[in-house]
Amino acid sequence: MSYVCQSMVAPLRRVIVKRPEEAFLDEAQVDAQWRTLGYLDRPDLARAGDEHRRFVSLLHEAGADVIPLPADLRTGLDSLYTHDPVAAVTERGVILARMGKEARRGETDAMADAFARLGIPVLGRIHEPGTIEGGDALWLDRQTVAVGRTYRTNADGIRQFRTLLAPLDVEVIDVPLVHWDGPGAVLHLMSIISLLDDDLAVVYDRLLPIPFRELLLHRRVQMVSLPQEEYDSIGCNVLAVAPRRCLMLSGNPKTAQRLRQAGCEVQEFDGADICLKGSGGPTCLTRPVWRE
Repeated sequence: MSYVCQSMVAPLRRVIVKRPEEAFLDEAQVDAQWRTLGYLDRPDLARAGDEHRRFVSLLHEAGADVIPLPADLRTGLDSLYTHDPVAAVTERGVILARMGKEARRGETDAMADAFARLGIPVLGRIHEPGTIEGGDALWLDRQTVAVGRTYRTNADGIRQFRTLLAPLDVEVIDVPLVHWDGPGAVLHLMSIISLLDDDLAVVYDRLLPIPFRELLLHRRVQMVSLPQEEYDSIGCNVLAVAPRRCLMLSGNPKTAQRLRQAGCEVQEFDGADICLKGSGGPTCLTRPVWRE
């Protein structure tokens, strides 16, 4: 099986998802977990299923082979967001994360089993006391990855990640983020930036660290600014399925217009129950395995 995802924007050819039916399991599990996991409201299982099927249809239309994960009792509602348990999929195999959110740590073992079934090797794994989550790892190009230093990704996790990538001659850039709403909130690096092409990104200016902004400018990356009022509606989390071809959550009309003005083809989908309530966007819903 082909694999490698040292890019955020190359054409998406294979991707792992988890349907709400397998992540949520049943109404009883939703009732038991949504508050303790920090959801903003109780997700509706039936509506979530409908929204996810529409999202998957867009992935198929983009030319991606979509691989659904099975139900797994080691995981909970958050396993819907398949991006985070994997730090990277490199040309030499997968780097498994160690989740900063303790309630999600069973997802890494479940994902390891999935890669074993797919015949994709594991290059390495982040171990205690290190933590890293996939939402903090942003590939700027094939040999450069920026990693958010957040409440979900700590210094030791970044150190281990850098060591694992050293044989591949990959540069790891540490990007410290701010306290924002504290340890209980979700603030990944990809909460404030999504790459749409090698030289185009949508960014939330108010949270973008100045040194990282300067790096993007040095790399001649055009930055599309997210309107203040579209941050909470996850307007900054945009999935590129190919250069300047992207999927985003509906309800962010100003951002969608700005992206189209920047030359992007934008498709929108409804995601109240699979995105807004759990604070995860289209990138979070996917674990790319192969970008061509």
